[in-house]
Amino acid sequence: MKTEATLPIEDEHDLAEPGLLSDLFTLTKARLSLLVIVTTFVGYLLASPSPIEWLRLLNATLGTALAAAGAGALNQWLEVGVDRLMERTRHRPLPAGRMSRSTALLVGLALSTAGTAWLAWTCNATSAWLSAATVVTYLALYTPLKRKTSLCTIVGAVSGAIPPMIGWTAARPSFDLGAWVLFGILFTWQMPHFLAIAWMYRDEYAQAGFVMLRRDDTSGSSTAFEALGFTGALIAITMIPFWSGMLTDAYLSGALMLDAAMAGAAVWFLAERSRTAARALFFASIIFLPLLLGLMVMTKA
Repeated sequence: MKTEATLPIEDEHDLAEPGLLSDLFTLTKARLSLLVIVTTFVGYLLASPSPIEWLRLLNATLGTALAAAGAGALNQWLEVGVDRLMERTRHRPLPAGRMSRSTALLVGLALSTAGTAWLAWTCNATSAWLSAATVVTYLALYTPLKRKTSLCTIVGAVSGAIPPMIGWTAARPSFDLGAWVLFGILFTWQMPHFLAIAWMYRDEYAQAGFVMLRRDDTSGSSTAFEALGFTGALIAITMIPFWSGMLTDAYLSGALMLDAAMAGAAVWFLAERSRTAARALFFASIIFLPLLLGLMVMTKA
């Protein structure tokens, strides 16, 4: 439902104090699921005619959140062995031995099934199928590919870009331009976001056997060029809502400022390829997305 991070959208640390609630929080990657909830919420609001059906919005968000939580649990069930090898993941409940694999499997299957079924029951079949496709792509494609090829980030970004389309189709079961714009924004945004993380933690990923970056890119130049290229694509896509009349003129100035900040961070990463520059790009992306999505909602035509 998300990559790794989403996500391709990866939480930096999973070091919650041991306890049942905190373990469930970590198992379901609740912090990453928050991004799924936000993008689903935005997708619904942008697609919904007035007046907004708030109960339907709640159901769409709940169903997507449950499916995302289930996918997070199943991902950790699949990767418990490699999670033991990385400092930033070895404290999770499965590698730390605080929860059994069978419990994680049951939680993951129950939540992902319940979320998809809830969407089908309370919203429509289109949103439910998108939810199922996201979970399958995340678990059956992205997760195993992480140990085989750096192209896994592309697959993960597809999975992480579907939730706003779930929200859109829950409100309006059709794939209009706005749905594809949201998909494009989430897809291209995830790449510089995750590439920055992958560069910061490249040694840990390599130790665990994850191929998150090109093996021959020891200098980081290819990684930084890729991050800059996807940032450029992101900037272009953010202009489509304005050009198409989907959003009002007030959107343009705010989007341009956010785009400039992302571009500046990506250029810095290309120039230095240091951990500091990568972290700056990571934080720029963290600030960029919620502000852009909020701007889109506020300037809806």
